[in-house]
Amino acid sequence: MHVFEVLADPVRRRILELLGHGEMASGEVVEAIGAEFGITQAAVSQHLKVLRESGFAMVRAEAQRRLYSVDAAGLQAVDAWIGQFRSFWEPKLDALATEIARGKRERRNAPLTKRTGKRA
Repeated sequence: MHVFEVLADPVRRRILELLGHGEMASGEVVEAIGAEFGITQAAVSQHLKVLRESGFAMVRAEAQRRLYSVDAAGLQAVDAWIGQFRSFWEPKLDALATEIARGKRERRNAPLTKRTGKRA
């Protein structure tokens, strides 16, 4: 499955968001996703399987529990694809950062008014 097909599903995106905060037991994922989306344990398990097989999630066994976490491999594939478009927005973001710094510098160097104690 193509990485963007995996990410097109809102349930899988939400699972990744949850896992982005740290490792979670499969039961915790099922509980959170089931409450939010109203889907069954079997459906959540299927989404976890897709995330595992596509390189977005890892699982490890700890006694009877299965602990899931984000796998950077899938995200690296997304980053590589998006990377070809960075040249479109990076110069604009750099220019914005320059303007913000300039504005902060101007406010810092502005004289205080005598009556209010605020900068002019």
